[in-house]
Amino acid sequence: MTQISCRAVISVPANNTTMEPELNALLPEFAPFAVARVILPSSTLTLEDLPAYTRNTLDSLAPFLSQRLRLVVHGCTAAGFLAGPAASARIIEAMRAETGAVVVGTGAAMADILQHEGVRATAVVTPYLEAVNDGLRAYLATAGIAIEVLNSFACRTTEELGRINEAQVMDLALRTVTPRSQALFIACSQLPTRGILETLRKKLGIPVWSSISATGWAAARAMAGEPERGAAQ
Repeated sequence: MTQISCRAVISVPANNTTMEPELNALLPEFAPFAVARVILPSSTLTLEDLPAYTRNTLDSLAPFLSQRLRLVVHGCTAAGFLAGPAASARIIEAMRAETGAVVVGTGAAMADILQHEGVRATAVVTPYLEAVNDGLRAYLATAGIAIEVLNSFACRTTEELGRINEAQVMDLALRTVTPRSQALFIACSQLPTRGILETLRKKLGIPVWSSISATGWAAARAMAGEPERGAAQ
């Protein structure tokens, strides 16, 4: 088996082309991130896909296990929402046990940053179909955060998702936020957002976060308190 030299790994669906460059820019101290690409169906992820996706996620880390990894990112937001907080935490723990690294996930990062910002209700933009959007609502509800309004690109395939650009995300975001919105969250680690987040923050005057920016924040926070390798994590 080929071994790959790295300090940090992103585990993402095989089609994801956005998270690697955006996290490299957000966390240059860990760049370049290696990428563990997880096989998934050509359709967007469903609840029935989760057991196989979880197995494939752990299998994707195999080429990196001989490394002294410091950080692993579980970068599939939809999987976190479909699994729910408890099951997502078990997946994160399995990845931590497998790699010996600090592990952060996009779902938990979303809830953590909104709580950190003091947000009780948020506007949300997603690319998801209704089942994942329902999972997102339930996930945030466990953190005491309501969804004020949600708009989705409703992508049915990974190819459709991959064609969405920043201008389209910006347009849907501006059409989603209301005068009552306390915050805006753009969910999905494939949606490109790095070039528009600051513009949206200035224009809207509220906290604006994406799956990737929240994960970068959570990773930096986790690594700041990183224990010595081999200690309890």
